[in-house]
Amino acid sequence: MTTLTRPRGRAARGGSSAAAAPPPWWRRQGAQGWLYAGPTALIVVVLFLAPLVLVGWMSLNRWPLLGEAKLNVPANYTKIADNPLFADAVWFTLKYTVIITVVLSLFALGLALLVQERRPGVGFFRTAFFLPGAVGFAAAALLFYGMLNSDFGPIDPILRTLGIIDEPVSWIGTPNMALFSTITLVLWRFAGFNMLILLTGLQAIPVAVYEAARTDGASRWVIFRRITLPLLRPTIALMLIMSITGSLLAFDQFFIFTNGGPDNSTVSMVMVIYRDAFLRFDLGGAAALSVVLLIALVALNALQMRVLRRPE
Repeated sequence: MTTLTRPRGRAARGGSSAAAAPPPWWRRQGAQGWLYAGPTALIVVVLFLAPLVLVGWMSLNRWPLLGEAKLNVPANYTKIADNPLFADAVWFTLKYTVIITVVLSLFALGLALLVQERRPGVGFFRTAFFLPGAVGFAAAALLFYGMLNSDFGPIDPILRTLGIIDEPVSWIGTPNMALFSTITLVLWRFAGFNMLILLTGLQAIPVAVYEAARTDGASRWVIFRRITLPLLRPTIALMLIMSITGSLLAFDQFFIFTNGGPDNSTVSMVMVIYRDAFLRFDLGGAAALSVVLLIALVALNALQMRVLRRPE
């Protein structure tokens, strides 16, 4: 009697490995990676790389609003120094960046330390401090303009009622007051957001480190200087990079709130680019200024990363 034996190995599964069909291309590991990264790469190319290349090409040409572009290397770059607003805008932007970075960083750090520990009601204060960050910057600038307006704003009547002032204050009528009012606006708008960044870094510090320091008799100041600040260094570096970059690219607050006044005393670098492009219709010159500002930002960010990064 003949006995049937069960086929073994790959023959039982339908043939040799040579006969096995390869998986479809979209199921291969490399193809799946490209498919996942494709949409993001497309957005980066369309919204960042392509405009960057276009701006670089525009900076090498005389590019009128209407008409044909003509190559004029390096005229757009050599005439930057002749711009009557360039030197004052650079000085004002640097001054504003230093002031707002220091004030905003200290204020945000104070708020983060204030709401660091869990206690009754701390959630309310965290939300209250962060809420201004949910307001659009243009809307915040219009809000402050209405509140500080000497004709119909409520701030002057309130201060007169409290006996703090005797007559209306020109909040944006003088260079110093315009700068002070703008700094107040930016502080109100971004302090809560920066507080949230620092609070995230504070929450990542192990509680055991603080307990060990208190056990050894360390004071609050020693704990803050020797433990909190060193361990918070990467978070502070991130906050500083964001703050300095945002300050150097400041536009909304000056365009809407002060309109560059009084007497062009609050004209930032981006406002100079805007005026060259959309008021003087010198798109090539504005592109050259944009390229110079971009190079300065890249160099500054690289320097910040080198200085602020955690030592190995």
